[in-house]
This record gives sequence, C-alpha cells and structure tokens, in this order.
Amino acid sequence: MSRRPRLRLGYGTNGLTDLRLDDALGLLADLGYDGVGLTLDHMHLDPLAPDLAARTARLARRLGALGLTATVETGARYVLDPHRKHGPSLLDPDPAGRAARTRLLITAVGVAADLGAHAVHCFSGVTPPGTDDDTAWQRLQEALAPVLDAAAAAGVPLAIEPEPGHLLATLADFHHLRTSLDSPSALGLTLDIGHCQCAEPAPPAECVRASAPWLRHVQIEDMRRGVHEHLPFGDGEIDFPPVLDALAAVDYQGLTVVELPRHSHAGPELARSSIEFLRTTAAAATTGVPAS
Repeated sequence: MSRRPRLRLGYGTNGLTDLRLDDALGLLADLGYDGVGLTLDHMHLDPLAPDLAARTARLARRLGALGLTATVETGARYVLDPHRKHGPSLLDPDPAGRAARTRLLITAVGVAADLGAHAVHCFSGVTPPGTDDDTAWQRLQEALAPVLDAAAAAGVPLAIEPEPGHLLATLADFHHLRTSLDSPSALGLTLDIGHCQCAEPAPPAECVRASAPWLRHVQIEDMRRGVHEHLPFGDGEIDFPPVLDALAAVDYQGLTVVELPRHSHAGPELARSSIEFLRTTAAAATTGVPAS
C-alpha cells in the first residue's frame, strides 16, 4: 500500500507579530513546523523599506539554516495606507491606488522568487461603494494582469484567496475570475479552510477535493458557519479529520498554514497547541483511529 504524503505545516507570521521575525522563525523550527506564511508588513519584512533585496537575502539564509520553506502573504492591514484597512485594493476607484496595490504584489512575487517560496497569496478587496459588479471585475482583471505576468516570469504562482465580504468571496468567484482571464497558468488558489466552513455551500473537505487542480496555498483554522472569525482549533465547528484526509488524498504539496492573525498575544502557545492538534488529527485521518 502506498503511503500518503505527510502534511507540511506552517504558521502565519501575522499571528506572531509580538515576536521579532528571527525569534518567530526559530520558534516555528523548534516546534517542528515545515515552513512559514510570511506576511509582508512593517514589523517583519517591510516591502516598502530600503534595502529589500539585502534583507530578503538574509531571510533566505535564515530559512535555509532552519530548514523552513515559505509562502508569501500580502494581507497586511495597513501596509499601503495607515488610514484604511487593506487599502488601496485592486478595486480602488483611484487608478493610482490600484496601481500601488499591483506594485506591492509584483514586489511580493520578487520576494517569493528570492526566497524560493511556494506561492504569493493575495485577495481582491471589498467592492467600493457605488461600484457595480461589472466595473469591479474589470478593475480586478486589469490590476492583476501585470502581477500574473511577473508571476509567470518568476515561476511563482499567484494564489488568490476567496475572502468573505470581498468581491471574490467564494470558489465560484475564483472560477469566474479564472475563466474571464482565460485560465492563466500563473493563477492559482489560496483555500482557507475556515472560509469554507463560513461561506461555502459544500463542506470544507469537499472544497479541498473540488479545488485540487488549482490549489497552491492552504490556510487553516477553526471557524463557525456564517461567522467570519478565525478561531483556535477546537473553538469552532469544523470536522478536521476529513479535511486533512482530503488534502492528503489530492496530493497537495504546498504548506498548510495556521492563520490566527488576531491572536498574536498568545502566538507562541497557539503555535505549539496548533501543531500538536494538526499532527494528532492527521494521524487519526490516516489510520482511522479517532484522536484522543
């Protein structure tokens, strides 16, 4: 009998913002994580500060020394605008604002290439007031086009995330974007397991199976139906053994990154308890023996 691949686990730096980046990476390596979801932001790797190439090279050496891999995440709340959460977005009414977000994503692609990262994560943003859907989708397609060109040239997929409340909120929306862009090879999917529980009609495990051909990045946490709140494992409603079994069954090769951005105050303890939970649950999913 062939052995299913081991789940490769990561933890998001947006849940470790009270730690210096070197300390956060050392913690994750000590706990046995395989990698990190690196959010580009001022407290860890600021994409707008000087000497980005040199700082990225140093980070690449640190990751290599610790045996960690990475995905690059771009969900920092105020990295471009100190007054607007996630602003400006790819849907901003101001073309200069959209261009600023596009430049940030192209920068993220360059960082990912220099780190040997698996993918660059992004999301669409919320449709601005007074903007009709057709206009919003057109803006998204136009703003992503140069990012996809950069991703294709760098050999690093762009993995867009369906985010509740955004223009691109569901898997159906991802497929709408994909087909509108003629299915570019550089465009993949970030699947957030909690978002599946929150907003998708199908169970999370079925979302994994349905998404397999486009799956480039996975985020994971607990969540409740209809409530977009990232929760530690055990505090929500998700049945995790079928989810982890589905990830193994589709031979997902990337990182599965714990996403708890509002829990940085307890980051070290949650990083420890999260990997213990996922390891135990993955073992139960593989053997069929319930986790104790």
